[in-house]
Amino acid sequence: MKLTVVGCSGSFPSAESACSSYLVEADGFRLLLDMGNGALGELQRHIGLYDLDAIFLSHLHADHCIDMCVYFVARYYRHEGGRCGAIPVFAPEGAEQRLTTAYGDTPPEGAMGEVFDFQPLKSNTFEVGPFTVRTEKVRHPVEAFGIRIEHGGRTLTYSGDTGVCDALHDLAAGADLFLCEASFTHGKEDIPALHLNGREAGAQAARAGVGRLVLTHIPPWTDGERNLADAREVFGGPTELARAGAVYEV
Repeated sequence: MKLTVVGCSGSFPSAESACSSYLVEADGFRLLLDMGNGALGELQRHIGLYDLDAIFLSHLHADHCIDMCVYFVARYYRHEGGRCGAIPVFAPEGAEQRLTTAYGDTPPEGAMGEVFDFQPLKSNTFEVGPFTVRTEKVRHPVEAFGIRIEHGGRTLTYSGDTGVCDALHDLAAGADLFLCEASFTHGKEDIPALHLNGREAGAQAARAGVGRLVLTHIPPWTDGERNLADAREVFGGPTELARAGAVYEV
């Protein structure tokens, strides 16, 4: 599998990165994990506008899904070749209504569903293209899911947004690469069931026995280097900060 970090900033875009969005590719199939603020523009640095095969939205906060509204425009009003067919979008219940409301004036009602085939998420294991995917509900103020992706004997886990929980451990167990949020600073913020800090992300990685930890979703007001150091104190494996444009072979 090939993982490309399209955007990795948490809460709002930074000067260096769009918000959460990660491209996973194998056997010519392209799965996008989240499409936060600014992600659609950055995505076009890596693939064509209409080259996606499926989309996973971990939850419906704007920094993970709001660029779906502008992607709707690109797919619905495409001038060359006509309107795009409906691409599978695996998302929490209510995604179509939420995005339609955010867009504000879809012509006509139901237009969003003409280019996005919304499929409600639940804790489940299923096939998406060449991938075996497992999704589990994690701890966040809104319904949110982490995802485990397997292909060719290799495993990638993406936490989405979450606090510490057993579901995240189960998804990450033995993963070759663990793309894990680290929004908070150890010793500064302590809000259960919202986000992880760097130390917690490292502890989750150590407990799950992952091969590599990549910290992501770090807001512009959080010191990423401190979170990296905190994670390394408790996890002895390779650990780094996600960077926009970074590519990993999993």
